[in-house]
Amino acid sequence: MSEHEDNDQLNADIGDAFAEVFGQIVEQVETVARRFALPSFCVKALHMLSSPMSMKELGQKFHCDPSFVTAIADLLDSHGLGRRETDSRDRRIKNLLLTPKGLELRERVEQEFSAWMPWAHALDASERECLLGLLRKMIKAEHELRGQPAPATVQDKRAATIVARAGREAAAGPPDTTIAPPTTPGGNRAGEVPLQPSTAAPSGS
Repeated sequence: MSEHEDNDQLNADIGDAFAEVFGQIVEQVETVARRFALPSFCVKALHMLSSPMSMKELGQKFHCDPSFVTAIADLLDSHGLGRRETDSRDRRIKNLLLTPKGLELRERVEQEFSAWMPWAHALDASERECLLGLLRKMIKAEHELRGQPAPATVQDKRAATIVARAGREAAAGPPDTTIAPPTTPGGNRAGEVPLQPSTAAPSGS
């Protein structure tokens, strides 16, 4: 087998491996979504909404039409997890942001993802650092190839989240002291999403 054929086979094997890992990730997302009694696309939206985002941008990230983004926003709103607000710089733009309840649920979902993703229990710390470096290298190369700006780092996104959360808390004023709605027989408040994540350890750990 020639070197060219070896490279073609290697690239094909890498593609197959990525497809397999991606399938495992999708399966885990669906598992986490069932654990929190939410559709998988709603859990995906929670993951994306680390800070307020325009409805248009969310649609671009989902690669879907505006009607589906509206359905996502309606579902988050009906569960008290998110709300729309008019952009302060352009009143034509509607932003979607998470409520305090939504931010709390997002944090719990992220913890589930961290524990259940394939690399969390299959790779040690040094292997995960190596994998992250390779992924970032590929992402950067693809952005450069398309003439796009480099994506924000995790540190940038975390800083933006902290600033956005502080701003919302300051605008909200003191905490609400009104009487909470009665609990249902299952122990949840009226209108709340049941939050009962499994405590089982991920397979293969």
